[in-house]
Amino acid sequence: MDAKEAEAELQGQADIWKYMSFADSMALKCAVELRIADIINLHGGPMTLSQIVARIPNTDDALSLNFSYLTRIMRLLVRRKIYSAHQTSEGDEETMYGLTSSSKWLLHDFKMNRAPMVLLEAHPLLVGPWHTLSQCVKDGGLAFEKVNGREIWDFASESPGFNKLFNDGMACTARITMNAILCEYKDGFGSVRSLVDVGGGTGSGLAEIVESFPHIKCINFDLPHVVATTPIYDGITYVGGGMFQAIPNADAVFMKWIMHDWSDEICVKILKNFRKVISKETGKVIIIDVVLEPEGNDLFDDTGLTFDLVMIAHTSGKD
Repeated sequence: MDAKEAEAELQGQADIWKYMSFADSMALKCAVELRIADIINLHGGPMTLSQIVARIPNTDDALSLNFSYLTRIMRLLVRRKIYSAHQTSEGDEETMYGLTSSSKWLLHDFKMNRAPMVLLEAHPLLVGPWHTLSQCVKDGGLAFEKVNGREIWDFASESPGFNKLFNDGMACTARITMNAILCEYKDGFGSVRSLVDVGGGTGSGLAEIVESFPHIKCINFDLPHVVATTPIYDGITYVGGGMFQAIPNADAVFMKWIMHDWSDEICVKILKNFRKVISKETGKVIIIDVVLEPEGNDLFDDTGLTFDLVMIAHTSGKD
């Protein structure tokens, strides 16, 4: 074996070690739950671990916290560039931890904050189905249902806590996605007088459309248990129902991250329902979903492939 082959073999071994663990996502979840990014941000600059520990919320006795555990968790997150770390001065053993361009996305007072999605995807209810992928390959079926006894939508309707967790996760991604949509597709909304957001969740995405295009009469349409918990936004009417039965009439139907939850056959049924309620001459169906680029080198191509597997773990759909 020559040096190049030996290097490739060693890299292959390193890759297997790297991909076999949930450590990255669980360490990130831990940091979000402890609100470490918020603590550093409120402080106004880098902090020692002792200072961070003293400010971790909902702790009766900071001295009881496991300093060693947190040191090791932060060490990995620094390695992943979620936080920065440097010594206060030469020879000083205390490390100062600061924010990076990544950890700023975890700040709870940041409009584009991704913390709710981190907590959702790392929740035991959503992690469990990943363990059934090989079983799903062998005999089909839905991974989430195999583990939790029912589909994710039914679970959300029965559990207010999970419903909130799910809706918060979707809302935080909606704010980020809508930013790009309103920039790239602004001409497409100009001629629309009425729009129904099918599967609009808590309405945060639709609120962005209303703000940019106040002339549009907007309807947020989702399952009754979702609509029942939504905040009220000016210019939006809320309607509870199911897209497999009937949806409200509008000039345009808007769907963001909905079609990928369902099989091709069900997507055809959904689209046929849309055809019944929009104008055959001027109606629009606006679908926002990931386009997979398996050989692509763009910044989010890997994310798209990951989300496609998320659909196996959590729904009956695909990206």
